[in-house]
Amino acid sequence: MAKSSQTFTILIAEDDGDDYLLIMEALNEAGVTKEVHWVKDGEELMEYLNGPTPEGEAFPKPGMILLDLNMPKKDGREALKEIKSNPHLRRIPVIIMTTSKADSDITHSYDLGVNSFIQKPVRFFDFVKMIKNFSSYWFDTVKLPL
Repeated sequence: MAKSSQTFTILIAEDDGDDYLLIMEALNEAGVTKEVHWVKDGEELMEYLNGPTPEGEAFPKPGMILLDLNMPKKDGREALKEIKSNPHLRRIPVIIMTTSKADSDITHSYDLGVNSFIQKPVRFFDFVKMIKNFSSYWFDTVKLPL
């Protein structure tokens, strides 16, 4: 399969620094070499997605968003609703990565338009295995919009 020469950016919205480092280490162990940006809450996420900073800095449009549900200021549910209701953002695949196992969170996330809902494994080995499966599916199998 021909790869696009365009840089693919993963945007991680995760308030817990340890979970962010775990995701990064698992991506590295799984051989994922995509550019990654990190925001720490839903407000930062929406600021990133909605354009340049007050200093005029433009962030690269993400090819995918890994979104935690439980974040301060604006949680993942609110951010997901905003993303999927915005015609300029709704095509960006959003993957929930959370510790939540609540059926209501799963159902509500899909009702809002999430592309996948993944429960974070507790053990690092299982997390890496999940990231490898995730990577194979999203980066080698699926055709994503540019």
